[in-house]
Amino acid sequence: MPKLKTHKGAKSRFHVTGSGKLMRMKCGKSHLRRKKAPRTKRLYDEKVPVSPQDRKRLRRLLPY
Repeated sequence: MPKLKTHKGAKSRFHVTGSGKLMRMKCGKSHLRRKKAPRTKRLYDEKVPVSPQDRKRLRRLLPY
């Protein structure tokens, strides 16, 4: 069977933890942050798990 190619866009946006969970960054981090409260800006720094509906699709994009 041929090798599967990794989707480079997905590779830069998601990462797999040691236990196999897919993690993503929250949106809204890059611009228009000046008007947001410091507490809100800190909430954008943490990574959150991908929703169960998207996991199967992302596993196909990130085979390795």
